Amino acid sequence: MSNAGGWRETGEGVNLAGWSLRDKIGQMVMAGFDGKAPTDEIRALIRERKLGGVIYFRRNAGSAPEVASLSAALREFAAEATKAPLWIAVDQEGGMVARLDQGVTVMPGHMALGATRSAKWARETAYASGAQLMRLGVNLNFAPCLDVNNNPANPVIGVRSFGERPELAAELGIAAIRGYREAGVVACAKHFPGHGDTVADSHRELPTVPHDRKRLEEVELLPFRLAAAAGADAIMTAHVRFPALEPDGLPATLSPRILRGLLRDEWGYDGVVFTDCLEMKAISETVGIARGAVMAVKAGADVVLVSHTPALQIAALDALYEAVVAGEIAEERIDESVRRIAGLKARQSAAVPFGPVPAARSDAGAGTDDFDFGGEAAALAREVCRRSVTLVRNERGALPLRRDVPTFVVWSEVRQGTEVDEALARELTLGRALAPYLGRVKEFRIGAVPGEDEVRETLAEIDRALEDIRERAAVRGEPGSDRTLLQVVVGTYNAAFAAGQTELVNHLLACEGVRVTAAALRNPYDFLAFPEVHAYAACYENTPCMMEALAEVLAGETEARGRLPVTLSERYPFGHGISGFRKERDGEET
Repeated sequence: MSNAGGWRETGEGVNLAGWSLRDKIGQMVMAGFDGKAPTDEIRALIRERKLGGVIYFRRNAGSAPEVASLSAALREFAAEATKAPLWIAVDQEGGMVARLDQGVTVMPGHMALGATRSAKWARETAYASGAQLMRLGVNLNFAPCLDVNNNPANPVIGVRSFGERPELAAELGIAAIRGYREAGVVACAKHFPGHGDTVADSHRELPTVPHDRKRLEEVELLPFRLAAAAGADAIMTAHVRFPALEPDGLPATLSPRILRGLLRDEWGYDGVVFTDCLEMKAISETVGIARGAVMAVKAGADVVLVSHTPALQIAALDALYEAVVAGEIAEERIDESVRRIAGLKARQSAAVPFGPVPAARSDAGAGTDDFDFGGEAAALAREVCRRSVTLVRNERGALPLRRDVPTFVVWSEVRQGTEVDEALARELTLGRALAPYLGRVKEFRIGAVPGEDEVRETLAEIDRALEDIRERAAVRGEPGSDRTLLQVVVGTYNAAFAAGQTELVNHLLACEGVRVTAAALRNPYDFLAFPEVHAYAACYENTPCMMEALAEVLAGETEARGRLPVTLSERYPFGHGISGFRKERDGEET
């Protein structure tokens, strides 16, 4: 089989005749770049070092036609310079991790899907997302996450996991992989062997999962083993230490025992293995990026990611090249990886050939340059969101929210973003989503990690409003102590890592006449910071679609249908969820 890129696959596998060492090494590195147009640096990497893949981040995300044009330009440039088609990748997990959100429908994230318990929705949302990515020229998605999040203190996975049960992660993850494949997108399961039970973020330091081999087999490894057996095309490694698997202290990304011994030899996996980005501090501040690239390939990785810095991308490419020239890595080892990479590219291209990138539709609507992807994707996202909202607790008549009682909403927003907590402006906040059902809603905005002054000022304003309500009730001769004078909904965001959010909720709980509902806009474990809150709902993300679904539940327009995909406490275990609005009295639901 041949194509315009000048490579072919035979019955015996990919024929590498005519490939230079630079051609081969280039296929084994994926790089990112700044901006919405190809930079001189990325062009030079493709032209001179035969780069085989690029990765998009939010910095590359213009309108849908802009992204599609960028993809087309990169593919055309690579077709003239490299021996195989270009992989254009992205972290489009859905929910809270979605690099592309202009002109596309962002599907609900993993834990929202976990709350639905539906492999059908996992497959359909992956297919819908994949179909949109393909229209933008993106042919590889670093999703799904098969991490089993059973540690409330995990700072990096959380809602990026389907839940705390390995069987659930495996079932929904494999369904998602199939959905992406049906759309023509290579899915890359991550973060092998599992990043779910860590208390450190590998972007910042090198975490450890200390469990013995038996426990790892039963929990962390199970989703990856089943996905590998089901034919997953690609797997991404974790920069995490597993002493039971690698006693020398190497992270999985650099461990021959884990990548070659376990994944390749024991499991027989022959798909493409990607590393997580080597610029993460777990690698960059330990062995370093150039050395890390060499060690990862020697361990068994096929593609190394260097996502941000041109000089470091060049260093990784050159380090691999020089390691072969010096005899540290045999060229046969390089050929092994390149055959996997080029073979997968060949199969993908044969299954879903890239045609011309579509232009923006002229009938997409006045004043918009977005693609018209139709209403099916949006309808699917809405349905999944409605099925995922989970009502955990409801006492003292806190829910449904009442139209005849003043409503305040506190909205926690990320202002200083990271790769896993992106600072996204949300035009549809929870307060705005509730307004159609409750009339006038007053909304306060605080940072997800609010300072003391911000918390104090917000509470002072709420206290003044509450006192005004009390005075007016007294003038009218209405009782004050035994009735709800004010209902406050606090949209929390990773409250376990933000003392100010917890302080705010607990202060409100101490106010007489106030009914307090906490709605976890990301991490369901927020409940652990204020377990006596009157009502608690988990919705796993703060996307506009989910805010609409949450508002419907809080206002009593629809029943909550989600079930907890994680355990919050003995009373609120995995699988718990209140349908409707059953009041709790004396510790018992009635």
